[in-house]
Amino acid sequence: MNEVDWILKRRSIRKFSGQAPSDEQITKMLEAAMAAPSALNLKPWKFIVVQDQERLAELRKALPFGKMMAPCAIVVCGDLRWFKKPAMERFWVQDCSAATQNILLAAVSLRLGAVWCGVHPISRLEKPVGKTLGIPEGVVPLNVIFIGTPAEEKPARTQYSDKNVYSDKFGHPWKG
Repeated sequence: MNEVDWILKRRSIRKFSGQAPSDEQITKMLEAAMAAPSALNLKPWKFIVVQDQERLAELRKALPFGKMMAPCAIVVCGDLRWFKKPAMERFWVQDCSAATQNILLAAVSLRLGAVWCGVHPISRLEKPVGKTLGIPEGVVPLNVIFIGTPAEEKPARTQYSDKNVYSDKFGHPWKG
């Protein structure tokens, strides 16, 4: 498969076997995450690898759409504690989202399944996730990515629609 095929193969996997990713696979996903672009190269991300079954259960309890029985999760957080210019902290969501997408794509390339469950900006989700993981004030959990060996397979797909693409100016159809 080429790189675009890996992107098209990325699907949200919600059913997992009990087999956890190896430490090497987790490290590879984190390396991919930290290769993401970042505004002014500030890299505001922090990652929490969760493998403790009690903590995973607490995360599932806190997240209404996070009931997947995955053996591992990576929680992507934005560290806002050290921003000196308030305008710069506005880019942390984009930076951490790019890191998240890289984790999801790396999981596919490692033949793992993963699903992204949003946390921020909903405080009723941020608070229990933060408490469960001991996240300090000023560090915000953006999402929880449940990861494991998939127990389901979904076909690759594209959701391309030329109705969403314009040429030179909004409203001028792309003829690509």
